[in-house]
Amino acid sequence: MKKSLLFSAVAMLALPALAQQQITVVNFGGANANAQKKAYYEPFEKTGIKVVPVEYNGEQAKIKAMVETRKVTWDVVEVESPDAARGCDEGLFEKLDYSRIGDKASFLPAAVTECGIGVFVWSTVMAYNGDKLKEGPRSWADFWDTKKFPGKRGMRKGARYNLEFALMADGVKSADVYKVLATKDGAERAFRKLTELKPSIQWWEAGAQPPQFLVAGDVALTTVYNGRIDAANREGRNLRISWTGGIYDLDYWVIPKGTPNKDAALKFIAFASQPDTQAEYARHIAYGPTNNKALAKLDAKVLSNLPTAPANSKDALQFNLKFWADQGEELEKRFAAWATQ
Repeated sequence: MKKSLLFSAVAMLALPALAQQQITVVNFGGANANAQKKAYYEPFEKTGIKVVPVEYNGEQAKIKAMVETRKVTWDVVEVESPDAARGCDEGLFEKLDYSRIGDKASFLPAAVTECGIGVFVWSTVMAYNGDKLKEGPRSWADFWDTKKFPGKRGMRKGARYNLEFALMADGVKSADVYKVLATKDGAERAFRKLTELKPSIQWWEAGAQPPQFLVAGDVALTTVYNGRIDAANREGRNLRISWTGGIYDLDYWVIPKGTPNKDAALKFIAFASQPDTQAEYARHIAYGPTNNKALAKLDAKVLSNLPTAPANSKDALQFNLKFWADQGEELEKRFAAWATQ
């Protein structure tokens, strides 16, 4: 009886230690989750900490509820840039200790923030079906040219990206887009250019739709997230990207405030931020590393598909988070009204 009680007491004392050897990592699922599993989760588990992956659709309300009730069960979460900034401002995320992650100078400047570190770089670009077009568009002016490229145009239903693309189609240099769009005349110009193309637009709302539209022949050209084209081509499709004037952005790792596994969470983020692990991730999905040293570890074929490759990023535009935080609500309302006219 005493031995039994003693064993139970020892077991109970061991439980918290065992619990700390497990972290929950939250991502957006799909091909991205599969790539993370191979590059990050499985190798990291060799350190003795188990990774429990969870998928979500970016619901910040869930994180907020956990933090406010002090019942945090998520340890590391992948978030999009607007949520990384907003969540940090609202005190939902832990501030990162970069002395435990790596030298800030090794990363893209945009990847290093107070509460989040960049996981990867992704881009919204124009694409076409290589089986149907021998040569695709080389500029946003080409994308707008329905005589040169007859057929429908796939575009995401929303103001973001489309207003920037419209200005580039109207002759604004990528470096000047947000400066122009911030003015009343600039916004007017963007909507006027969008109206020109409106009869030919087929809207998409989910990232999986543009490649499906291209394969089915529903559209001749489409805007699309670059990783979706890579995933389709790994399944045997022949879809191609025109990188000119693409808009790139980052996803970030954050740690919800109050997680009991903060130490293990930081270990995971440090592991996933190393050049070798980021290079391995890029081999499984065409999203660019945020650690600059990872690029040297990739061959030419992998590099050619990444938004961060020099040839692909030379005319790229970084998504301007501050602009959309300041003016986004008004522009999205205007877009919604315009789309129904």
